[in-house]
Amino acid sequence: MGISVDELSAGLARVCARVGLGALSLAPQRLTGGAVMESWRFACGDETFVLRRAPSLAFMEGRPYSHSTEAALIEAARAKEVTAPQVVAVLEEADGLGSGFIMRALPGTADPKVILACDDPAGLLKQAARDLARIHSLRQADVPEGVPVMDYLAAIADLKAQFIDAGGDRPIIALGLKWLEDNCPPEVEPVLNHGDYRMGNLLVEGSGLTGVLDWEIAHFGDRHEDLAFGCMAVWRFARYDRPALGLGSIEDYIAAYEAEAGVKIDPARFRFWTIYRTVWWAMGCLKMAAQWRSGADRMLERVVISRRTSEQELDLLMLLEDESGHGARVLPLKKIPRLLSPQGVAQIDELAVAVSEWLGTIKDKLSGHDRFQLAVARNALGILAREHGNFAYLDGMGDSDLILRGEAGLHDPAFHAQLRVDALAQAAVDSPKYPALAVARKKWTGEE
Repeated sequence: MGISVDELSAGLARVCARVGLGALSLAPQRLTGGAVMESWRFACGDETFVLRRAPSLAFMEGRPYSHSTEAALIEAARAKEVTAPQVVAVLEEADGLGSGFIMRALPGTADPKVILACDDPAGLLKQAARDLARIHSLRQADVPEGVPVMDYLAAIADLKAQFIDAGGDRPIIALGLKWLEDNCPPEVEPVLNHGDYRMGNLLVEGSGLTGVLDWEIAHFGDRHEDLAFGCMAVWRFARYDRPALGLGSIEDYIAAYEAEAGVKIDPARFRFWTIYRTVWWAMGCLKMAAQWRSGADRMLERVVISRRTSEQELDLLMLLEDESGHGARVLPLKKIPRLLSPQGVAQIDELAVAVSEWLGTIKDKLSGHDRFQLAVARNALGILAREHGNFAYLDGMGDSDLILRGEAGLHDPAFHAQLRVDALAQAAVDSPKYPALAVARKKWTGEE
């Protein structure tokens, strides 16, 4: 599974010799995070670099463009003074490392917990708005061929196809898809979208932006999409109260962006792309399990991220119910059905807790990516422990079909209330610490 450090070191030695970086002086170390690609830090002489690679060649199948195109995109952005890393080498087949490229390492951290505690979040928000405006100044003539231009209706149809392929049995996602079909705006002149511009992909030192990372889904489309994505609840992390990147208000973010870009932002388009990207990320989470099952990437993190779909369902329902006519009312919630558990022997939840507790005893013996994976493993065990015996899954396929045909929706208070029950229950199992869960619970039940 994966590539060994020895294989990686040998391959990197070949690449570094080929492009004149010198001999390795620090073996590659896996960096934490990265829901899609792997990142490895290493050094040649006194200089530090980062290798960005796909976990397998199979993982690149069906992706819109190659790593060589992504590398050229980053360099085009640097030419527009975007704070992006310098690419020094693109992997070749003879290197034996698969698909990827090497960048000079930049100072700072991408850890949201550290960044959101910075001394000047308002100043950092302005820097983020500045760089996003510079990215959006790029046009098709500025980048290599092959970077896709988004067709809005086709993108919605693709999400719907993914939903059906995944089982089509999650009513809240079905509500989102139907809303997108009914509210799709006309297309505008496309600009380069980073595609993943949010906390976690910004490198920061102190209160200064030092790098914009992870360009693999850049595309041409509506600038509102990039702006909205960074303001989704999931990317605020612990600062739910600061909706723009977890740093400040959406109003301040947009004002800084408008001043830099010289354009006016349309609130209706911003809302559309907020809902679109919430559905998009819900499907992205859902697909993680399929990638794991296929063998393209057997990382533990894939299956755990798949359970974060419920976070997006919670957020999506709160977004959509603003138009339902009774979204602000506390609707009566039915009790969550419980399953009877056999008596006597240790239960699944007890076994999961026992293994998690043992893993906790070896935490201090691990470092780097191994320590990160241990935390992911304990999260997975926590899901098992919370889920066992708590509630029965409801078959949502029939409801989803009705929603997609326009025959059911939030106009029915009883149906709306049941969706709230389901969203609260599933998120409480999958992500009990998700900040939006407490917000939704208070909004929908009046309980703290």
